[in-house]
Amino acid sequence: MSKVVLVTGSSQGLGATIVRTLANQGFRVVVNYNKSKEAADKIVSEIGKEHAIAIQADVTNRTEVDRMVEEATDYFGQIDVVVNNALIDFKFDPIKQKPFAELSWEDYQRQLDGTLKAAFNVIQSVVPQFMERQNGSIISIGTNLFQNPVVPYHEYTTAKAGLIGFTRNIAAELGAYGIKANVVSGGLLKTTNASAVTTPEVFDLIANSTPLKKVTTPQDVANMVAYLASEHASGITGQNFTVDGGLTMN
Repeated sequence: MSKVVLVTGSSQGLGATIVRTLANQGFRVVVNYNKSKEAADKIVSEIGKEHAIAIQADVTNRTEVDRMVEEATDYFGQIDVVVNNALIDFKFDPIKQKPFAELSWEDYQRQLDGTLKAAFNVIQSVVPQFMERQNGSIISIGTNLFQNPVVPYHEYTTAKAGLIGFTRNIAAELGAYGIKANVVSGGLLKTTNASAVTTPEVFDLIANSTPLKKVTTPQDVANMVAYLASEHASGITGQNFTVDGGLTMN
């Protein structure tokens, strides 16, 4: 049977591109959404109910996450891969972004919860079945902004930087159980709901700064996620893969 991949926040934006890409490559997918039921149901109807299911859950709520994992496992028999993609109420708006002096700790805490708490909830909920089968893959969506804060999105970037340390600790401990954990860090994506308010000047600046002279697309990131979800990446763990046209180089 094909692998089952749970993608959080996948009813629209990057997440929707990821689930469609995975489904096109033969994976079965769990389309997680919080409020966008209609969009999630539309994706499932496109893919087909034998290969996809839409499940509502606020990934910052552990009770809802446990219910989602149980429902997905009952539907498909197991979960093989999780993709931590959900983004909590953030827009890449260089005009409205608060300067550091005006930020509150609550602004930071919201992004820490949306990135780290959500990943913690999902991974801890699904990892017992990974450990039992001695196999599993965790893929989290990061950002290249922690290396090159072309716009200082302080609270978002800080949370995503923490995600890399979080992931590498998971990889170090759970590798003994055959579990892999990696991060895919895209550049600013053209275009998702979160980046729809980004000014053309910022997109142009980024494109002109990259060796490939292009802005990263959701499809670019989805292709890397699909690779890491496949058996071709069975020897890779603890890594941060930057997909940004060469804007940042490790």
